[in-house]
Amino acid sequence: MTKGSATVAQLPEFDEIIDVRSPAEFADDHLPGAVSMPVLDNEQRAQVGTMYKQVSPFDARRLGGALVAQNLANHLLTHFQDKPRHWRPLIYCWRGGQRSGAFTTWLRMIGWDACQLVGGYKQYRREVVSALETLPRTFEFQVVSGPTGSAKTRVLEALERKGAQVLDLEGLAAHKGSVLGALPGTAQPSQKFFETLLYQQLSRFTPEQPVFVEAESRKIGRIHLPGALIERMRESECVMIDASREARIEFLLRDYAYLGDDAEDLKFKLGCLRRILPNETLDRWNDYADAHDLPRLFTELIDQHYDPLYRRSQNSNYQGYANARRVESSDLSEGGIDAVAAAILKQ
Repeated sequence: MTKGSATVAQLPEFDEIIDVRSPAEFADDHLPGAVSMPVLDNEQRAQVGTMYKQVSPFDARRLGGALVAQNLANHLLTHFQDKPRHWRPLIYCWRGGQRSGAFTTWLRMIGWDACQLVGGYKQYRREVVSALETLPRTFEFQVVSGPTGSAKTRVLEALERKGAQVLDLEGLAAHKGSVLGALPGTAQPSQKFFETLLYQQLSRFTPEQPVFVEAESRKIGRIHLPGALIERMRESECVMIDASREARIEFLLRDYAYLGDDAEDLKFKLGCLRRILPNETLDRWNDYADAHDLPRLFTELIDQHYDPLYRRSQNSNYQGYANARRVESSDLSEGGIDAVAAAILKQ
């Protein structure tokens, strides 16, 4: 290991992690907690790359060097002016090459103990992919099951408040998992960044305690769950929230109340069901959306779509479903959800 360099294992030793790749690269995925300080913006990176291929590597480096120096000077005049002498940053680019090398050199010349990440983001990404193939096997999962409207995610939140280890996959994926599950005003992360967040969460758990997780399909919105994780979940023990139909409908009306604000968006989402449900059913549901009649819509969704789908999928996908421990509830208010979580832990 050369002076001024560090490995992924040393990440916790640094005061700040700086990503000097382009904004587009950063948006696709980045190390948790990293700050974006690009030495080339998206357009500049494309311009230099085109020159490298179409003109010459020398001309590309000459232009790139000037742009890097200009952008680095701007960062030094803004972000770094309040950093103390003993502040210690870690710098990375795509593969630990010239972009992060130039940045690190300048910070070290100033006097900070800056280090460059060996192998850059590419090495970190390899370690994430490798870990997601093995980490899930080290934990005992308790899979929280139940038909749509059983408040499973809220129960997970209550379990976490009570000190349990919880893996909230829908929270990491920014999606509730159903055809209506897109969150208003919130985009899902990229697949790579979801995996980064998942790796970060799994790395915090201890194998000595169970990890509670919601029963999911292989996809949450457009996010794919890693194969090793979904396989481990499907062979794990299950706990079943057996909530009354009335309690589930009341919960859905609270939890999805925002769907009543935009009838056109709601109808667009319902349209995804057109290939599996009769046109007359969807036409009726669109009328409910136009009338903002969520009670009738959710009642029919429960009876005609979600419950039949749940009966088909859970019985076949999760080995522990048939022998799941059951927690009954006719109250999915905040207090009722807390009681369900307490009952799960008591079991």
